[in-house]
Amino acid sequence: MEIVAFGVQADERALLEKAFEGHHQVRSLDVPVNRDTAAIAHGYEIVSSSVNADLGADVLQSLAIGGTKMIAQRSTGFNNIDLEAAADLGMTIGRVSHYSPYAVAEFAWGLALAVNRRIVRATNRTRNFDFRLDGLMGRDLRGRTAGVIGTGRIGEAFTRIAHGFGMDLLGWDLAENPNCVALGMKYVGQEQLFARSDLITLHVPLLEATRHLVDAAALAAMKDDAILVNSSRGGLVDSVALVDTLKTGKLAGVGLDVYEEEAGLFFFDKSLEVMGDDTLARLMTFPNVLVTSHQAYFTEDAVSQIIDATVRNVEDYLAHRSNENMLVTRGQLQAAER
Repeated sequence: MEIVAFGVQADERALLEKAFEGHHQVRSLDVPVNRDTAAIAHGYEIVSSSVNADLGADVLQSLAIGGTKMIAQRSTGFNNIDLEAAADLGMTIGRVSHYSPYAVAEFAWGLALAVNRRIVRATNRTRNFDFRLDGLMGRDLRGRTAGVIGTGRIGEAFTRIAHGFGMDLLGWDLAENPNCVALGMKYVGQEQLFARSDLITLHVPLLEATRHLVDAAALAAMKDDAILVNSSRGGLVDSVALVDTLKTGKLAGVGLDVYEEEAGLFFFDKSLEVMGDDTLARLMTFPNVLVTSHQAYFTEDAVSQIIDATVRNVEDYLAHRSNENMLVTRGQLQAAER
């Protein structure tokens, strides 16, 4: 069977095609599946999508008309998929329930350290042979407080690194992680976590209950010299409120690997175009803000695990089997808790 895979990164393509080799043929495309590209999938029973796909009801309808019956998304998040519409159309939807948590946790720490120690600014200076230290002073993290919003696999991995730094640990989640508690983490309410933490990191899925979890009130509750890191989903942070907060001089730094309006921007070369997103453009003018393009997951280990899970999802679909990755099976909406 031939499968069409959308949103395939150059470094991902060889791994994806090798994983399906001998079983199925893969047509790899670098464009995401959305309203404009859905017609490309006509005639393909199985479509593999990327995290930046637009799989709303109208796109799913177009895919179904073209003969698509199964979507294998190569990501953990599924907030971009209308699951109820998929169930009504009798489609099967699979995702990747988990992959290396260390990829995201380590990258989140990379952002935190780069922001704290002004590494990007320092590198830009030294490339111009400017070796001054003015404006590059950071802070020791040992003895300071890390606040972890979401203490699942990734949050736990981040917590273990924070423990290694000798930080005090605060956590918030719907359920306590005993492994984090064993490391000394104290679970508190969100408001307390925002107010007491020197470093705040987000590791929860994007749901209606978590959208703009970091809003104007949360930002106001934070310490003036707090560091905020988001390597989860862009919609967790109210970007307009963040800009307004940064304009007042509050927050020592912000590291963002995701942005709530990243679709159509991230993963593409926009260097020759006028940036039409005023909020993102403003965010990138702040010297204490570091923005990367949704790459926290992008390690060889994690991508290989994502692809292996995608292959299993396809094989299970073809064998009429279900597994823990299936969100919708034969038109039935499944429990989809992350």
